[in-house]
Amino acid sequence: MSAPAGQDRHGARVITRPGNDPATVVGKPPPPPLRHEIVEHPGLIVERDAPVAMRDGTRIYLDVYRPSREASGLPVLLAWGPYGKHWVTSRTFSGSGVDPAWVSEFTGFESPDPAYWTAHGYAVAFADPRGLWHSEGDFSHNGPQERDDLYDTIEWLGAQSWSSGNVGMLGVSYLAGSQYQAASVRPPSLKAISPWECFADWYREFATHGGIPETGFRPRVSQNVSYGLSRTEDTAANLAAHPLDDEYYAGKYGPLEDIEVPAYVVASWSDHGLHTRGTLDAFARMGSEQKWLEVHGQKKWAYFYDPESVERQRAFFDTFLRGEERGIAGWPRVRVELRDTGDPRDSAWRTLGQWPPAGGLRELHLEARAGELQEAPPAAAGETRLDASTGSASFRHVFAEATDIVGPMSLRLWLSADEAEDADVFVIVRKLDASGHEVLFPFNALFADGPVALGWLRASHRALDETRSTPLVPVHPHDGEQPLEAGVPTALDIEIWPSGTRFHPGESLLLTVQGHDFRKRPPADGVPPLQILHEDLRNHGQWRLHTGPEHPSVLRYRVEEGSAGEPR
Repeated sequence: MSAPAGQDRHGARVITRPGNDPATVVGKPPPPPLRHEIVEHPGLIVERDAPVAMRDGTRIYLDVYRPSREASGLPVLLAWGPYGKHWVTSRTFSGSGVDPAWVSEFTGFESPDPAYWTAHGYAVAFADPRGLWHSEGDFSHNGPQERDDLYDTIEWLGAQSWSSGNVGMLGVSYLAGSQYQAASVRPPSLKAISPWECFADWYREFATHGGIPETGFRPRVSQNVSYGLSRTEDTAANLAAHPLDDEYYAGKYGPLEDIEVPAYVVASWSDHGLHTRGTLDAFARMGSEQKWLEVHGQKKWAYFYDPESVERQRAFFDTFLRGEERGIAGWPRVRVELRDTGDPRDSAWRTLGQWPPAGGLRELHLEARAGELQEAPPAAAGETRLDASTGSASFRHVFAEATDIVGPMSLRLWLSADEAEDADVFVIVRKLDASGHEVLFPFNALFADGPVALGWLRASHRALDETRSTPLVPVHPHDGEQPLEAGVPTALDIEIWPSGTRFHPGESLLLTVQGHDFRKRPPADGVPPLQILHEDLRNHGQWRLHTGPEHPSVLRYRVEEGSAGEPR
């Protein structure tokens, strides 16, 4: 049973619950009994359940992999996540694209492979955070307590007799977000980070999208962080209790601007609804003078473990943890993949001067009568009617010349709801080939049937922060609700998450507006798939989408000029 348990340092009440017995974990093996020991394997050793005392005396436990008992002067890579340091395997998820030959039996979920890194003279540490599994204390899902614990753990790793004193961090998702956490408090031993794909705004990228509650992924996350011997934060209950952006979300991450260490940041166009927006925003906000951004359009786990990616990771850490010259000074500061056919082998890569990219703003005007996106504003008024719950309306633009769309988009949409005081609006951007068939792209970690880009907005959250909004990124404070007036056309400014796509002459951009998710996948063998969903909706009745001089509905996007085609 969940119960309120005081406040965090930002004054937010946090709901906690008794931890689930780690022995009852579902979907992965239970942890072995707590036992501090060194186990030898061919080519490496692992110090299991190494106790690390936090500043308040609480002990957390690490598994530390080293090349041998005798090895010293080792740079350290820390992987900090909630999934259980014991959960290591060479098995891969079906559909992930990860070749089992790329990982060893010691690989943790979304973590670096200790067999690879110890073979190259590194130590690798997997941590169980405070309050999870056998680690002592109560678990706080991100926030200031985790930042303190990361600081203390990194300094412990830097002080060990076998350590060089130089610590880096590497990993995906939560294991990337913990890098934002650690680097923002600047532990002296932390010399470099490489966060691969993690949201940076709890409210806009995890709890909700455009103010619409996310209902597919966050219950799964809440379950994942429930296994401990004391109390754990009840993430799902807290998100439900905070439908607006308030003090609960304020301290989840430290200031990204305070990050100063070198950073090799990797994002993807394929993780809309989860990590795409936040990873890009985190990179832009980091204060690091030495930072690099790589944006791919592939399945995120496959890209992380691809041997070519791992070699780039090592070049980065060899530079900043070992002081070696690995040529990264010549890396472009921003490189992005332009998706084309859905097959990464057909993609082009482009070098950008900065992120977010500058210039190249374009507009296409919605024309409801013809269902088109036009370069010129329509001369006459038009409207499209659709069922708010089940219907959709699409608008198409055929490109006359090669066009590379890179970056965020936005949609100014004039909408009226005939019978409702609110509207949950979903926007899908697709690519059609010259024959009119949809081009499908990698999506999330496991699928290959995704669109170009997605956007969302709950109409009652339409208020804008005019000081922070730009033509391509409308910023909504999400601090209150403004009901719609039935039947009255209302302007909605909808953020569409960033993408990178090449359109050839004769190919089309298709913009679809509807009141539901673009896809809901059925369970496989009774198990719900990993997916982003929004099932707590306020839609009913009919919508009208308005276009024309009095209601100028407009899609804004940016074009990267010139040609491309350099290899990865």
